Amino acid sequence: MNRAHGWVDYHQRMARVTAYLHDHLAEDLNLARLAEVAHLSAFHWHRVYHALQGETIAATLRRLRLHRGSGYLATTPLPVAQIARRCGYPSPQSFARAFRQAYGMTPLDYRARGSHVAFQAGAAAVAAAGYEVTVREVPAIAMAGVNHRGSYMLIGKAFEAAQGALAAQGLLRPDARWLAVYLDDPFAVPEAQLASRAGLSLAPGHAAPAPPLQCFTLGGQRCAVLRHRGPYATMRAAYQWLYGHWLVASGCEAADLPVFEEYLNHPRHTAPADLLTDIFLPLAAAPAS
Repeated sequence: MNRAHGWVDYHQRMARVTAYLHDHLAEDLNLARLAEVAHLSAFHWHRVYHALQGETIAATLRRLRLHRGSGYLATTPLPVAQIARRCGYPSPQSFARAFRQAYGMTPLDYRARGSHVAFQAGAAAVAAAGYEVTVREVPAIAMAGVNHRGSYMLIGKAFEAAQGALAAQGLLRPDARWLAVYLDDPFAVPEAQLASRAGLSLAPGHAAPAPPLQCFTLGGQRCAVLRHRGPYATMRAAYQWLYGHWLVASGCEAADLPVFEEYLNHPRHTAPADLLTDIFLPLAAAPAS
């Protein structure tokens, strides 16, 4: 096996593992089963995963399970016990301990006091929390990524696939920007039918990526930009405020283009409360004065 082929092969194997995790979070997962998914020796596959992904499989699993749990807490009335089961925790107590360690509060406190609450409370609370919207011209960004169908909270699976494919093709840059475009309104379209696309930015003069990657462009127009601070699960409330309060009061008109997001730091290395996301709402051209 030559070096280039080995690089591709190992990234593809680890991509299979992360895809499997996203699809089986509620199950009792073990290293032997994941070694089978990776088609690698049980003695060695986890060392490869840790080296390529930058975190242990236990850290990945905990992060993904708590991310999914935070989404249920922020957007549904499901009881904590049911959320714990859906996220693969054997009891509400074990879920609460893990959640408090990562989010700094209990699940019920998060439901009552997470950053989504400020947006639900109205404009004054949003301003008091330090959020603001800026309007600016956003340069076009050349992207390569993959499509995602289903809950927007699960788009991380598409990001993992895009990152693995870019690395395998030698197109992954350490300074790549991570963005996703969301084509449907989750309040109007059934969750299973929601369409989105996740990708990473390409270098100028880049080689054309091969499937499963697709090229697309984001930006290239005037946008309203809201910088969101906190877990991704709280962003649905931010969208409601951006459209229902800021847009109608701004005098601006939304362009016939989908909203997109840029993720400014990575959940592998960042506490949920410190995650930064720019939400871009494309605007129609300002009328000539």
